[in-house]
Amino acid sequence: MRSVIALVVAAGRGRRLGGDLPKQYQNLAGRAVLRHSLARLAADPQVDAVRVVIHPDDRDLYDEAARGLRLLPPVAGGETRQSSVRLGLESLVEEAPEVVLIHDGARPFLDSGVLFRTLSALEHHAGAIPVLPVTDTLKRADANGCIRTGIPREGLYRAQTPQAFRFIPILEAHRATAALNLTDDAAVAEVAGLSVAWVEGHEDNVKITTLTDLDRARKGLTQGGGGDFRTGTGFDVHRFTAGTGVWLCGVFVPHDQGLEGHSDADVALHAATDAVLGSIGAGDIGRHFPPSEAAWKGAASDQFLAHAVGLVRALGGRIVNLDLTLICERPKLGVHRGAMQARVAEILGVRQDRVGIKATTTEGLGFTGRKEGIAALATATVFIPEA
Repeated sequence: MRSVIALVVAAGRGRRLGGDLPKQYQNLAGRAVLRHSLARLAADPQVDAVRVVIHPDDRDLYDEAARGLRLLPPVAGGETRQSSVRLGLESLVEEAPEVVLIHDGARPFLDSGVLFRTLSALEHHAGAIPVLPVTDTLKRADANGCIRTGIPREGLYRAQTPQAFRFIPILEAHRATAALNLTDDAAVAEVAGLSVAWVEGHEDNVKITTLTDLDRARKGLTQGGGGDFRTGTGFDVHRFTAGTGVWLCGVFVPHDQGLEGHSDADVALHAATDAVLGSIGAGDIGRHFPPSEAAWKGAASDQFLAHAVGLVRALGGRIVNLDLTLICERPKLGVHRGAMQARVAEILGVRQDRVGIKATTTEGLGFTGRKEGIAALATATVFIPEA
């Protein structure tokens, strides 16, 4: 069972940005606005799965925006945001999550800290929303364009998403208020009598609504210093078992034993996958490919590394290099090093000179020295553009 599912609302037809393209599919630094939102949620280790609510006419646009990301199948939304969220929640009944995060597809700069704060608040409340205090002076005006009175801003906040809720209470609240037209899910929860806490939001977590918003987001991406280099490390171990060879770096190496594991036990690609995931704070291989799931029994590990690379690319990033060290007494790997380097470079989509493959021993010490298994250490460097 997935405990936290993000429900991304992207069924709107708002065209205040001009043209026929809905705002969530507008181009932002070479990718749809929605893809930025999905990439961040798909990479966040606090989120177990992501489902998107879309307009039926936008399926081709959605497929392009979601390309390469492992998401739950999308569902069709309704006439209003509230009805779209309700339909999305209904589609998750079989998944039965403990918590649902409801997020606007047009908020592309989600911060992981906002997720942490909203999820943490659910320990004592049925719901939680990120907010920012209102700092501008507020005025009420009439239809003639004249200011009538000021509004005290003490206790006033700007609501953001994702808004986090315990799944069953918010589903029941949406069912009970289906006849209304409320503007956000916190309002639905409040009408249903649920306790909703507020947590600190983030100034970068803006919702793109107008062309000015989109232009500001584009300028921020292109003028914000370019981006940064990030490094992640991975380490993995597999013991020897009966077999005729081992998979290392996606290459089959004949041997008088195999490696024990739920998948093909490619210790090198497992370490490499964790290194790439670590570079973007996306958790570890077990979070994305749980060994408890039968789908990964005997699976080729190249798909694990390819998935991690896909998450980097979904963030607009690229792999700079990967360095792998294999630790074992046997089998001897020198003759296979070129093939290993070529295969890893192929999975990463980089030149071979950006992949390092080394093998060493522990001089007879430890479990590798006793020839009981193989260990692998990986270091990945990626470049992620500034958001």
